Amino acid sequence: MVNDMGIDIEELTKKFPAAAEYLIEIFVTQRDYGIVKNSVIASRLGVSKPAVTQAMNRLKKYGLIEHDLYGTINFTPAGRTTAARLLKRHYLIEHLLIRMLDYHWVKSDQEASRLQSSISDDFSYFLFDKLGRPQTCPHGNPFPNTEREAEIIAAPRLSSINTENELMVLRITEEGEAADGLLQFCYENNIRPGRRLRVVEACTDEGTLVVLENEKKLLIPQGFAEYICCSEYK
Repeated sequence: MVNDMGIDIEELTKKFPAAAEYLIEIFVTQRDYGIVKNSVIASRLGVSKPAVTQAMNRLKKYGLIEHDLYGTINFTPAGRTTAARLLKRHYLIEHLLIRMLDYHWVKSDQEASRLQSSISDDFSYFLFDKLGRPQTCPHGNPFPNTEREAEIIAAPRLSSINTENELMVLRITEEGEAADGLLQFCYENNIRPGRRLRVVEACTDEGTLVVLENEKKLLIPQGFAEYICCSEYK
């Protein structure tokens, strides 16, 4: 099952249908926060801690993860490679749905989650070239192992920015994509990667007040602002 590409995803999915969901969640959590524990995965996926423990034991059995003495989840080389392949598939499906099929920007993440284990690596390579070799998903999250991955991941959250300089939205984090109502809020207010805004009032308990490109003022709730990453506009 294990090879230079990690693990046979089709074979793994037949034996453990939820494997892709767990592997991607571990990957993006580790990429954003550095440390991954069972309780965090349980919270982010909305499942019980015993369910996560059982899932981690299965992934460990397949040689994809390891646990250290403190309960931190770490990838094996095969696990990281497999998770990166799955995440790339997920992002490519989002691009296919939005750019080529004009599917809704808000709904694409959920549909990609359903399809990410179903396409082949060959089709993934085809899509990557067909779509112009994109470096981020439509919501701005970087493809694994791309040139700007570290830079984009390190970009500050809107909730932590107090400068009045003009900013550019870089991404809606993966965690944010799963937050109830956030993508719809961003869609309705045209807050997408590449859009400019300026902080008028730094984050309070209510949120962050910004001015958009059309000079419209908008209060972004604190629970949303923490998942919107920006850089200074140059």
